[in-house]
Formats: sequence, structure tokens, C-alpha cells
Amino acid sequence: MVFLEKTTEFNKWLRKLKDLQAKAKILFRLQKLQRDGHFGDCKPVGNGISEMRIDTGKGYRIYFHKKEDKIIILLIGGDKSSQQEDIIKAKQIWKEQNF
Repeated sequence: MVFLEKTTEFNKWLRKLKDLQAKAKILFRLQKLQRDGHFGDCKPVGNGISEMRIDTGKGYRIYFHKKEDKIIILLIGGDKSSQQEDIIKAKQIWKEQNF
């Protein structure tokens, strides 16, 4: 079992997400990660940050940092259209937070 920590920025992004089908898929994916430790479609984006890709709607992304073996810190979310800005923001959040 994996423990997920969420930043305020991540929670705010998820709360504001209007695409209910995408939100359901994102929550299902996070539940699967938490239960099985299965990340699915992911790739590193630098500075210890990785991008989890959810293939629905606008092409949603969740940026996270893996801390130790069982703790995943969800930094921020976004979609394909804001990918570069979201990566920069995720790196900034990680740098500023004291997890």
C-alpha cells in the first residue's frame, strides 16, 4: 500500500476540475496507485519530479515526487495545453515545500 500526500495546489486543481469524467478517472487512477502501487503511464520530467499521464479529455497530467518507497507527494495537476508551465510549477512547489 502506498500513502499519498497532496499539496494545497493539487487539491485546489482537482476541486476546480469541471470535466467530471476526467475527475473520476483521475481519482480511480490515484486509488489504484494507493492500493496496488501501480503508476501506469508515467515519465520523469526532471529534478525528481515525474508526470503521470491520464489519457482522457484534454490529456490530464499529475506531477508528483516519490519520497521513500511508499510515499507519493502529489504536487499539482494540469493538462497537455499547460504542460510546460505545470512542470515548472511542480518543480517550484517541490523546491519550496519541506516534506
